[in-house]
Amino acid sequence: MWQQQSEFILASSSPRRIELLSQQGLKFTSVSPNLDETVLPNEAPDAYVQRLAIAKAEIIAQSVPGVWVIGSDTTIGFAKQILGKPQDEAHCVAMLTSLSDSSHQVYTATALVCCHSVPQDTDKHIERHVVLNTSVVTLTQITEAQARAYWRTGEPADKAGSYAIQGIGGAFVASCEGSYSAIVGLPLVESIALLRKVGVIDEC
Repeated sequence: MWQQQSEFILASSSPRRIELLSQQGLKFTSVSPNLDETVLPNEAPDAYVQRLAIAKAEIIAQSVPGVWVIGSDTTIGFAKQILGKPQDEAHCVAMLTSLSDSSHQVYTATALVCCHSVPQDTDKHIERHVVLNTSVVTLTQITEAQARAYWRTGEPADKAGSYAIQGIGGAFVASCEGSYSAIVGLPLVESIALLRKVGVIDEC
């Protein structure tokens, strides 16, 4: 469906993001950036994911001038708090039981970054494009016993909000409004639009 003009790099080793892009028949390299994901004081969830998406892509882009790098970050906003990945079982149980029988926002930012060499200048010009997707997910009632059993599956350990909509955790999802792929970790509509915008891909 897409005619790829140049290769690009995905600044992530997430199997879910790799699979989403691979399903589109795109050729790319996956590189995981080393980044401190600590939330800044009073940082809103939409600002947080945009900052991290840009930072992830920029770290990789700076080492490969002229190559476009796509970065993405997902987090959950609930009761004026950012819910990231659980630190341990107790943290997982606390998050899931707080999200139980209620709705929350899932924020996913996608950034496309390229470091262009500027003629007759040793500095590099950095071009950045970023889009934000916000979806709403409603979970069923989750008991403490269910949350603990879910933790033992190993699935929640690296998931924002302690659940995976595309996995076992999908049994807790009563409904979702917005982009399913964004909730998984990479909004395909926005990502494809960014890649087309800079000429990495075209329609066949």
